[in-house]
Amino acid sequence: MAGTVTLSEAESKQLLATYRVPVPDERTAATADAAVIAAGEIGYPAVAKLCGRGIAHKTERGLVRLGLADADAVRAAATELLVAARPDDGPVEVLVAPMLRGTRELIAGLHTDPEFGRCVMVGVGGVLAEAVADVSFRLVPIERVDAEEMLDDLRGSALLGEVRGEPVVDRGALVGILLGLAALAEAELDVLSVDVNPLVVVEGKPVAVDALVELRT
Repeated sequence: MAGTVTLSEAESKQLLATYRVPVPDERTAATADAAVIAAGEIGYPAVAKLCGRGIAHKTERGLVRLGLADADAVRAAATELLVAARPDDGPVEVLVAPMLRGTRELIAGLHTDPEFGRCVMVGVGGVLAEAVADVSFRLVPIERVDAEEMLDDLRGSALLGEVRGEPVVDRGALVGILLGLAALAEAELDVLSVDVNPLVVVEGKPVAVDALVELRT
């Protein structure tokens, strides 16, 4: 009987990176000491998250630590996160990433509609994504012109321009992400959905700060 499995955040990002979706330079660590080493390689300030296939809603469970300024902070955060793991989480590790800052957040993804098939999505993201519901969809396959139209369809497309002194969002990079998701949909037939939220805009460049991929098993 067929079922589904959700990849961990780290596994999801590794898959997305192969399709040219930009992801942070991050590491996974099995222990607090290993997390400190990882943070030293990445640089401070750092972020630590509990990561595993059974963990889909980290923020709601308080499994994210932001703005870790030094090794002591990373060690304490990683220790707390590992202790917070529940038996039903399955195998877990700590994901250590750089602290990326941006005032604009987008969402992108891939969904499988039971009637129409696979489609790529982009929209205004972040914690208010569901409330705002400003999204655009296209059925796979898509061309560059389709991806450009998806961005223009957003009611909040003005957010892609110069806002409060921040540079224009790199539309070419956004288009590349949508084309990458479409390519993933065509190549990875076991992938049911991809949720990239948020895509944080850092100095004009979108980066997939969080992502989850659901597979058909």
